[in-house]
Amino acid sequence: MGMTATQKIFARHAGRKSVAAGELITADVDLVLGNDITSPVAIAEMKKAGERVLDPDKVVLVLDHFVPAKDIKSAEQCKIVRDFAREQGIKHFYDVGCAGVEHALLPELGLVRPAALIVGADSHTCTYGALGCVSTGIGSTDMAFAMLTGKLWFKVPRAIKVVLSGKKRRYVTGKDVVLALIGMLGVDGATYESLEFFGALSELSADDRLTVANMAVECGAKNAFFPVDDVSHAYLTSRGVQVRDEDIVLPDPDADYERTVHLDLDAVLPAVAFPHLPSNVRFFGKDVPNGIKIDQAVIGSCTNGRISDMRAAASVMKGRKVAKGVRCIVIPATMEVYKQCLDEGLTSVFIESGAVVSTPTCGPCLGGYMGILAHGERAVATTNRNFVGRMGDVTSEVYLASPYVAAESAIRGELACPEV
Repeated sequence: MGMTATQKIFARHAGRKSVAAGELITADVDLVLGNDITSPVAIAEMKKAGERVLDPDKVVLVLDHFVPAKDIKSAEQCKIVRDFAREQGIKHFYDVGCAGVEHALLPELGLVRPAALIVGADSHTCTYGALGCVSTGIGSTDMAFAMLTGKLWFKVPRAIKVVLSGKKRRYVTGKDVVLALIGMLGVDGATYESLEFFGALSELSADDRLTVANMAVECGAKNAFFPVDDVSHAYLTSRGVQVRDEDIVLPDPDADYERTVHLDLDAVLPAVAFPHLPSNVRFFGKDVPNGIKIDQAVIGSCTNGRISDMRAAASVMKGRKVAKGVRCIVIPATMEVYKQCLDEGLTSVFIESGAVVSTPTCGPCLGGYMGILAHGERAVATTNRNFVGRMGDVTSEVYLASPYVAAESAIRGELACPEV
């Protein structure tokens, strides 16, 4: 029986000709990622071991969750990482002014290569599989081990083949596609499995794919994988990544997939995940009721904070005003995106509409800061999770949607989609 693309990459990094689902392997990793929340725990474990990082060039540290620091505790967390980066000679250390939300930043910087094996102490590390590699989230102690040894153990995942067909409608984005898929699979429908995407991939931009891969973990997946094609090749090249023939990995014709899921893009409508699960998906024009008032809209995060997301939101908000009583918070994911928003006049569009524009941060996504919800408040957000209390008080509600929907909802003051 042949191997899936994910299994081929694992085999390559384990120094083996083949691996099979369920096997335990030890593999070399190409990048180890940590942030201001997860890295201090890993650093503490390394100090206990009294050892240094094996290869500082393979470690990436990004301060993004609570920066600029919101309080003394977050400032201390950041200081631990800053001191460690200096002591260990970590070249890829990104702080206030040059940082951004990690899963938008690393592809932008050209640190993600196809066929690579990337691990990160953050569950949404699965984002990078959009560019033809294997990437997955790990715990902080695993991060410490990977920094010390350059290796990590893995259980080789089973795989689900996702075949796309048809064409996207207007206002349908990668966010709607992945919400539709999560609605089909459920929050545990792909637990510890690879999601490998094929078919009408040309319908998805590189940013769409990054969004889809980012939320693979929301149906339990170990990783997501998109094969390198003209779209991802062009993106990688634009980021200074030279794609070699050996970097392009495809599954064997007889690869062992657990099952095949078909998703018709023609049938995907603008979507919203209702509280309190990413799988509680409804569609405009089908089963989203009218009159769901909102208190806040958040446009940003590692899921939807890229320049295409900012342009989408601005196209809806231009010349219009945020509804009275609604707070609209726009958060470009990186400093490059922040500057592009300024250069293209998008920041003026947001401000003139009555929104506030933040510097890059994860902020409200995890209930950190820059938009915490009070008792009974309701938000529509382009983030990736809407669990109970995720963005603030346990009685608050978060509705997950695309930048188009979040922006239109901010303007109307209730859950809404353009032209639907």
